[in-house]
Amino acid sequence: QVQLVESGGGLVQAGGSLRLSCAVSISINSINAMGWYRQAPGKQRELVAVIMSSGSTNYGDSVKGRFTISRDDVKNTVYLQMNSLSPEDTAVYYCNAALLGLGLRKDYWGQGTQVTVSS
Repeated sequence: QVQLVESGGGLVQAGGSLRLSCAVSISINSINAMGWYRQAPGKQRELVAVIMSSGSTNYGDSVKGRFTISRDDVKNTVYLQMNSLSPEDTAVYYCNAALLGLGLRKDYWGQGTQVTVSS
């Protein structure tokens, strides 16, 4: 069982920055992919950013150039640095851990942290 605990959400003005953290209960070296997803009211959950065990990263189109995902393998923590925030970034942000093997995928989710960007 993998437990994920997000922190760092809050209220920020447009143009501001926030850093989200996701503390993982196991060694993140054993996790194939760590990601951040978000869900705004009335919308589907969407990928924000993902970082693979290799270190490679991928971002949703709407956040490219503004958000950066990173990981600290010693602290077993994944971060999401969010810059140039806009009201469209308002959502609940969820941390995700994906374990892959034998053609199967197992996902673990955190409880979510609210990010609200005021105009």
